[in-house]
Amino acid sequence: MTVSDASHAAVPSLKARRFGLHAQHESIVLMRRDCPVCRSEGLSSRSQLLLSAGGREIYATLYQMDGDILGLDEAALSEEAWRLLEVAPGDPVAVRHAPAIESMSSVRRRIYGSRLDKSAIQGIIQDVAAGRYTPIHLAAFLTATSVLPLDDAELVALTRAMVDVGDRLSWPSDVVMDKHCIGGLPGNRTTPIVVAILAASGLVMPKTSSRAITSPAGTADTMETLAPVDLDVPAMRRVVEAEGGCVVWGGAVRLSPVDDIFIRVERVLDVDTEGQLIASVLSKKIAAGATHVVMDIPVGPTAKVRSQEAADKLATRMTTVASHFGLSARCLQTDGAQPVGVGIGPALEAHDILAVLQNRPGAPGDLRVRACLLAGAALELAGQAAAGQGARAAEAVIADGRAWVKFQRICEAQGGMRIPPTSERRAVIRATRSGRVILVNNRQISTLAKLAGAPQQKAAGLEMHVRLGAEVAAGDALATVHAETRGELDYALDYAASHADLIEIEA
Repeated sequence: MTVSDASHAAVPSLKARRFGLHAQHESIVLMRRDCPVCRSEGLSSRSQLLLSAGGREIYATLYQMDGDILGLDEAALSEEAWRLLEVAPGDPVAVRHAPAIESMSSVRRRIYGSRLDKSAIQGIIQDVAAGRYTPIHLAAFLTATSVLPLDDAELVALTRAMVDVGDRLSWPSDVVMDKHCIGGLPGNRTTPIVVAILAASGLVMPKTSSRAITSPAGTADTMETLAPVDLDVPAMRRVVEAEGGCVVWGGAVRLSPVDDIFIRVERVLDVDTEGQLIASVLSKKIAAGATHVVMDIPVGPTAKVRSQEAADKLATRMTTVASHFGLSARCLQTDGAQPVGVGIGPALEAHDILAVLQNRPGAPGDLRVRACLLAGAALELAGQAAAGQGARAAEAVIADGRAWVKFQRICEAQGGMRIPPTSERRAVIRATRSGRVILVNNRQISTLAKLAGAPQQKAAGLEMHVRLGAEVAAGDALATVHAETRGELDYALDYAASHADLIEIEA
């Protein structure tokens, strides 16, 4: 992240070198331990540095090395640091210690159990947005707000601060719809269908979606197999003005950019706390200009939300915080006992979406029903359908082909419709006994799909062949693993073989 307010005093400099180091979104600089700048400035590995070149400044983590791979006068930059500084090989890069991060004192207070006021939370989020927090700092903040959950005042302050550091969109419509699923349910890819239904019904729905955090596919991952999703704000506006809706990656339009930073760390930690979840969801809805939003909260023994009590609490907090921003929210508690649809993984889920929109025989009925339920709730919330009649109205838009026509138009407007890829390698998981399916473990199913390569490998994942209550015979196909490489396929099959409760069968 660039920094615009730092001083430009003369400081020691080294020559920029592009090192080809891919550290995702982390800015890293490599120097020799015996280089004059390291010695004179007293720099050591993992020091936080402020690098400047050509009027641009970034924060970077220092790593040191021995030997002559680097020259004494060189600073080797990771790909992210190189991109942000916009330097050419050999350009001078000024190097100095990064100033102390004042907001870390608030993080430390939170670690020891103190509540934070609006000002303290704003300071943290502004520093995160400026790129001053390392992954360690970010993990400390996320952990501190997990062990002692955010109260309502902190949650409202966090949501507001996350909105304030990013762009904010507005639309020339009194009703701007949005929709979100809390997650934890593999294959629950209703968003593209809902957008198509609502846009075809005359509503405005500029949908920004995220990539996977801990799941085999996020909506943006799946939609990317059908159309481009990395649209900037002007392109997004053009699509919405033309078609009434879009499905784009939120990270490309810089709405609540701090949330994308948090998500990268949450993915590594494999955590998704309630407070961060609410702030994440609502900050992006508010920043996207939504006035009305429908929330899908799947509830089930292996879903993210496992009890009615937890779902009620989450729904209450979500609607309470939303009301502070004038956002009208409706939460639906849905069945989270098993995956939705047939496919799990970006391309496999895309095939399910197409099957529903095209009214194909054998299209997953549960995905269609769930999408119509959510779209129907949105139609009712927007005043486009009478109470209790929304789902029927949504179903009619799919049945008569209007949703499919609108979806194709949206895809073309976003840059052209694509054909989802298919996998190179497949293997069937079969039942080892006869009986009735009594459990489909959502979490293990997700892990299996990720081991197969999803979401990085778009065609990878899992194709489900059975549902709860199904009667199976020994040897029947339970699921098919899709992978791009032999190694990923083997990893997934080994995992399936060692987890008998992946799909549990009762004799």
